[in-house]
Amino acid sequence: MTSFEAMNILWYLMILYTVQPAITEDDLSPPCPSHIYCHGRLLHTIQMAKVYEDSKTFVDMKMKYSPNETLHNFDEFMKACNNVPTKSQVIEFVHGNFEDGGQEFEEYLPVDWVESPKFLGSVHDPLFQKWGSDINEIWKLLGRQMKPEVKENHQQYSIIWVPNPVIVPGGRFREFYYWDSYWIIQGLLLSEMYHTAKGMLDNFLYITNTYGHIPNGGRVYYLARSQPPLLIPAVKLYVDTVKDYNYIENHIETLEKEFNYWLTNHTKIVIHRGKHYKFAVYGDLSSGPRPESYREDVEMASFLKEEREKELLYSELKAAAESGWDFSSRWFIHNGTNKGNLTSTKTRWIIPTDLNAIMYWNAAILSEFYHTLNNIEKAQKYADIANEWMEAVTDILWREDIGTWLDFDLVNNVSRDYFSISNIFPLWTGCYPKEHTEKIVRLILKYLQTQNIMYPGGTPTTKERTGEQWDFPNAWPPLQSALVTGLYNTGNEAALRLAFELAQTWLRSNFMSFQKTQTMFEKYDATVAGKSGSGGEYNTQWGFGWTNGVILDFLDKFGKTVRVNDLDNLRNQSDIKSAVKRTSSNYGQIATGLLAIMVSFTAGFIG
Repeated sequence: MTSFEAMNILWYLMILYTVQPAITEDDLSPPCPSHIYCHGRLLHTIQMAKVYEDSKTFVDMKMKYSPNETLHNFDEFMKACNNVPTKSQVIEFVHGNFEDGGQEFEEYLPVDWVESPKFLGSVHDPLFQKWGSDINEIWKLLGRQMKPEVKENHQQYSIIWVPNPVIVPGGRFREFYYWDSYWIIQGLLLSEMYHTAKGMLDNFLYITNTYGHIPNGGRVYYLARSQPPLLIPAVKLYVDTVKDYNYIENHIETLEKEFNYWLTNHTKIVIHRGKHYKFAVYGDLSSGPRPESYREDVEMASFLKEEREKELLYSELKAAAESGWDFSSRWFIHNGTNKGNLTSTKTRWIIPTDLNAIMYWNAAILSEFYHTLNNIEKAQKYADIANEWMEAVTDILWREDIGTWLDFDLVNNVSRDYFSISNIFPLWTGCYPKEHTEKIVRLILKYLQTQNIMYPGGTPTTKERTGEQWDFPNAWPPLQSALVTGLYNTGNEAALRLAFELAQTWLRSNFMSFQKTQTMFEKYDATVAGKSGSGGEYNTQWGFGWTNGVILDFLDKFGKTVRVNDLDNLRNQSDIKSAVKRTSSNYGQIATGLLAIMVSFTAGFIG
């Protein structure tokens, strides 16, 4: 697509069904059937009484009695209080009928934990090597195994039973989360914890076969929404590492089921110049507030008069939660801009660059898997789907005049020209015409330079200061991973230099924080090296699963060259050329030749 065509998309783009359908209570079903954990008077009464500062605390508690007994006890309680209980009375009811969260698990030490993973031997800086070893130790703290009674009495828990132990993110997140698990599994594979990684994949396959898709996280109140679909790429990580090709054959149909869930439930059709394009969008059509953030959602919607308007807002907030970016100006549409606040959230009406790049990736990997199984017909089917997705992303989301991909606003029929790391996701997943790699990389590098993405603590998620956690100044591990790996996989010399500088900045900042706190955090502050992030609905969490996975991956990729301090101890450029690992992109597109990593980013990365 030429620059002229890109700039003129706005004149020719037509969207099917641009009028937002009216939502009524009859159109929606609860997030899950539970009258205790997902909807109903008991949930409303307890959450609105603000028994706990964090609404998630209550919905993670275990019932002391069966659901029917608990509901009967609640009815009797409300009668005794004339249906207007005080906060102290509600607290007393909760303590009498529920146990604290965390009762689901028993102590668990991963059976395949390895004290000294081989890749650490290639990390030359002794401080970074020791730090990598310390992070490897954290896996033992994040392992969880469910008690047998969770399966036997699952109706008394909000947690979703799975057959194998899991590595959880950490902090308030005591259950698995879908997209977190991709980077956790990546780290586990580097730590040679193959059995644990396989067990987590097996859990996801079990859940897909049980529920038809993978939910946002491992609680029943998450069942009506998902998260970025990374199961298929995670399986590829595992298979590429352990060479267990039977795993593909045994589970390919389940992987198709997960992909088809997204095709069936999360796509819109766009018409551009008479041609139909399919795009994935985030969405949730369950009723009511998020159970885990019930009070917060109710209070936010309190200014709206009509129940239908409240349900619309709840659906948009849940769609944002499905994106993993809860919350961000990325989902705000206010007078055609990304300004406003959470009440301006219109997630369901934005075509997300990252999600569609991931959908391409899913289809491309399925095609690769079917080639491995010698099923040429299915391989071609998914190759065609992948090519159609790449064409859609290129024709509609790529803006050659700006030098990047952009989300698209379906309400106003405009590209959303705002910096976000999500703009670069097609580089990570390989969702671009490979014959134009050189030009695309050149334009992307110029765009990144213009956006001034180098900060002391990492690259910020966006440039908008809103107080939301997926906005400036927060820097998130999975986004650093996608940005660095996307640049790295191109094989372009200038892109490799930038990938190295970004990875080194992230490693140094995280290391500085760990030295001060002995903790790995969920997110960091891009503006201050070594400082944890802030903002959002809850305090910054420790642990942290995906943070650990990203650090181990960066140490694996760049461990021979990165240093805690300046790189003046590297004798000459040839040391760096020989030290940086080569990798192949998803489909073997990396360029050959020596790699040159510049010591100082100030020398520029355009070349």
